Formats: sequence, structure tokens, C-alpha cells
Amino acid sequence: MTIEIGVIIATASVIIGFFTFNRDRDKDVKSDATESAIIRTKLDNIGQSVDSIRIDFKASDQRWTALSETVITIDESTKQAHKRIDQIEKKGDV
Repeated sequence: MTIEIGVIIATASVIIGFFTFNRDRDKDVKSDATESAIIRTKLDNIGQSVDSIRIDFKASDQRWTALSETVITIDESTKQAHKRIDQIEKKGDV
């Protein structure tokens, strides 16, 4: 009779261990899936932020290019004005 009780206890222990293993494994799978979803979401947010920064950079680059062209035009105009002023001064009209 002691052998039967030992077998029953051993069998019960194996069954309990098996169910515990399955339960823990399911929890691990759910936990891993949750962590993966969080990481994926964060990566998507980082990607969107990088895209936004890239768009802002392109807009800034275009503004700098336009400003540079304006400065060049103003510089050329100023040089021409100084040449005219110098010619007027040479003539002695001033």
C-alpha cells in the first residue's frame, strides 16, 4: 500500500509540475509578446520622429538656400551701387 501511495504522490507531482510548466510557459509567451509589441511601437515612434526631423531639415535647407541667394543678389546690387557712387565722386558732382 505504501508503494501505491508513493506512485500516486509521484504521479500527482508530475501532473502538477506539467500544468505549472504550461501555465508559466503561457505567461512567458504573453510577456514576450507584450514586450515585442512595446518595442515595435517605440521603434515606430522613433521612425516617425526621424522622418519629421528629416522634413524639418529639408525645409531649413531650402530656407538657407533662398537666404543665400538673396544675400548674393544684395551683394551684387551693393557693389553696383558703390561703383556708381565712385563714378559720381570722380566726376566731382558730390
